[in-house]
Amino acid sequence: MRSRERVTAALEFRPPDVIPLRILPAPGGLHEHGQKLVDLHRECGHDFGDLSGLALPKPPGPEDHDADGRYHSFVTDGWGTTWEYRIFGVWGHPVEWPLNDLSKLDAYTPPAPPAKDGPHVDAARESITEQMKTYYTLGGGGSLFETLHSLRRFEDVLIDIALDTPEINRIEDMILDHARGCVAHSLAIGVDGVCFGDDYGTQDALLVSPEVWRRFFKPRYRELFDTVKQAGKRVFFHCCGYIDPILEDFAELGVDAVWPQLTAFDRPALARRCRDLGMAVELHPDRGDLMQRGTPEQVREYVLRLVDEFHWQDGGAWLYIEIDPGFPYANVEALFAVAQELRGRV
Repeated sequence: MRSRERVTAALEFRPPDVIPLRILPAPGGLHEHGQKLVDLHRECGHDFGDLSGLALPKPPGPEDHDADGRYHSFVTDGWGTTWEYRIFGVWGHPVEWPLNDLSKLDAYTPPAPPAKDGPHVDAARESITEQMKTYYTLGGGGSLFETLHSLRRFEDVLIDIALDTPEINRIEDMILDHARGCVAHSLAIGVDGVCFGDDYGTQDALLVSPEVWRRFFKPRYRELFDTVKQAGKRVFFHCCGYIDPILEDFAELGVDAVWPQLTAFDRPALARRCRDLGMAVELHPDRGDLMQRGTPEQVREYVLRLVDEFHWQDGGAWLYIEIDPGFPYANVEALFAVAQELRGRV
């Protein structure tokens, strides 16, 4: 099978020839491990694009270090949120929120979404068309919750959602409109699937009740997902934390593949649940404990057990790799080695 056929088979719960693989070349891990990790990415390859041109990220400049020479950067994004970064390549923390003061809402202007036409879109469409001869291609659809609590303090967002205030609905509809533009761009360049991501769980519960989630978030996702599905494309959704109470909602909304935080679940039970719901699962090995503190042997044993629990041979699952800072390189090598072993070095 070619890569695109392999991923499509997994999404349709048909047996692929080997387990599909997606790799996210995370800048933090690449910066820490250097060229040897770039080479490992290139050698392994994956089913979601050509990694042969991968290069190291541009390192931070002297202005991004404190007086003691430690990395410490502040960046204001297009939404007006100022982020503090302490580890290069790793998501930071907001320190200034543009809508903490709701009196500023009337004058607030969100960033423009990516274009859906023009020369850059034409060029991207040509590139995607070429990639689709071999690979499965993905575009972005945005985040409704994470963008929301980057504009206003997290605790205030939760209170506002619980109270269903007019202001929080107005802000969320503004974010929804931006996400519409992201979806339109992805569909304009012709990708196979559109990725969305929002984290709704703690280690053992949802951050909001299922009833509140269904009232506030679900109708907005429905609009976005319906647009993707009506275009004949697939919906991919990433969500950290324990989200079992809303998995059925994801399936009802048309999510084709979910990328959950596996450590928050009983994995065999999750495998059965998602298969029953007809949602494929992206299998991301534990990066909080296993990859940081385990041994190479434990990494290999974990991955082999994981893919067996999700019965990848019957479709419905694939392996995902993302290398963070702090992973011992022996564990990184073990993860890539078992992936290539499972794939017969495709």
